[in-house]
Amino acid sequence: MRKIIWRASGEYLECRVVDFMRRHNIADYETLVKCSTDDIEWFWDACLKHIGVEWFKPYSKVLEGWLPWARWFVGGKVNIVHNCIDRHIQAGKGDETFLVWEGDSKQVREVSYGWMNAQVSRVASALRRLGIGKGDKVGIYMPMVPEIEVAFFAVMKIGAVAVPIFSGFGAGAVATRLADAEAKVVFTADGGFRRGKTIPIKPTLDEALKSVPSVSRVVVYRHANIDVDMDPERDVWWHDFVKDEPESAATEVCEAEDHCLIIYTSGTTGKPKGTVHTHAGCLAQMGKELGYAFDVQPGRLFFWFTDIGWMMGPWEMIGVSFYGGSHMIFEGAPNWPNSDRLWETLARHRVDTLGISPTAIRLLMTYGEEALKKHDLSSLRLLGSTGEPWDEESYMWFFEKVGGGRCPIINISGGTEIVGCLLSPLPITALKPCTLRGPGLGMDI
Repeated sequence: MRKIIWRASGEYLECRVVDFMRRHNIADYETLVKCSTDDIEWFWDACLKHIGVEWFKPYSKVLEGWLPWARWFVGGKVNIVHNCIDRHIQAGKGDETFLVWEGDSKQVREVSYGWMNAQVSRVASALRRLGIGKGDKVGIYMPMVPEIEVAFFAVMKIGAVAVPIFSGFGAGAVATRLADAEAKVVFTADGGFRRGKTIPIKPTLDEALKSVPSVSRVVVYRHANIDVDMDPERDVWWHDFVKDEPESAATEVCEAEDHCLIIYTSGTTGKPKGTVHTHAGCLAQMGKELGYAFDVQPGRLFFWFTDIGWMMGPWEMIGVSFYGGSHMIFEGAPNWPNSDRLWETLARHRVDTLGISPTAIRLLMTYGEEALKKHDLSSLRLLGSTGEPWDEESYMWFFEKVGGGRCPIINISGGTEIVGCLLSPLPITALKPCTLRGPGLGMDI
């Protein structure tokens, strides 16, 4: 039987989920999980009030009906962008860091909430000028640069539906997703970078769009500075698209269950399936998990090594900014141009929380401990993992060598279908190697 390797103490016993438990006289983790599933209306109402979701109009009822067509937060009006950007600007936090980007060749951009608000507003206004609005689908096929998040939040700001697609996909995979969603607009870039090489992106999209007649506009961000074909009837450069647009725009008032996001499954077992998510659903699930399982706090940098095309990208972007926190996005590989690239990056930016896959850790283990020892990783407070099972050797290497034996590994397992975790520890739970601990809050499994 595996032994317990980590128990919460000190600041971990003062995290956000502990505050929730104290407010509701819940004594321990097991009781908390039981309460969250025994009375789901109580739990989700209490949770959303505790984490501070802001509504344009409060809901009159948490849940109406049951499977297969339950209605959540009936009568409530809300928008993700109000909760993730607008309210932080209104609170005077415009100068605080929204995200940190590091490029393939170690270029760094740090952008503020104020910058993000201005750029999101410009793109939102330009989309409205095109006639794009509530319910329209907008594809996002870009490298991981700050502008990918501008597009992502701008789409949701106007009540349209974001369709993020992994930038490494080929034309066939891109076409399948855009055609299924019936996207009207696509945001892309001329190209991106990986391992010192320029990777064309726009030409792949051009090929994909030959079989996607619904797309009438392509907005191209100049990132790699490579020559690409531009269809004068369809394509426009990003800087021209937003030229003269205002840096302030109204955020659409949406129903709780208005759609905001379609994330496609991998397609490994058949045709990829579009999973549809709502404004209130994303705020509830992502807010709960980033707040309770990962204790996101303003002033601390959260970094999950991922892409917007996978669930963890939108999960990180929405969940961290909901709390006014800062997150990091990365364009490149964890072992280029040096084997210690990831550790160097964590140390240089003083990352608080690192999320990564077991496969990536197994790769980095092959370079040995020396690559780690050159860098100060004392800023790490939490470690995260998802995507596949651990083996004990690599889990313990992550725990002991990367986290110094002092950071809990919040090893989560869930699904694109719920943009969240079915199984998840909390910072207060005792951990054994490789454990998923038990059901996530609100998960009756």
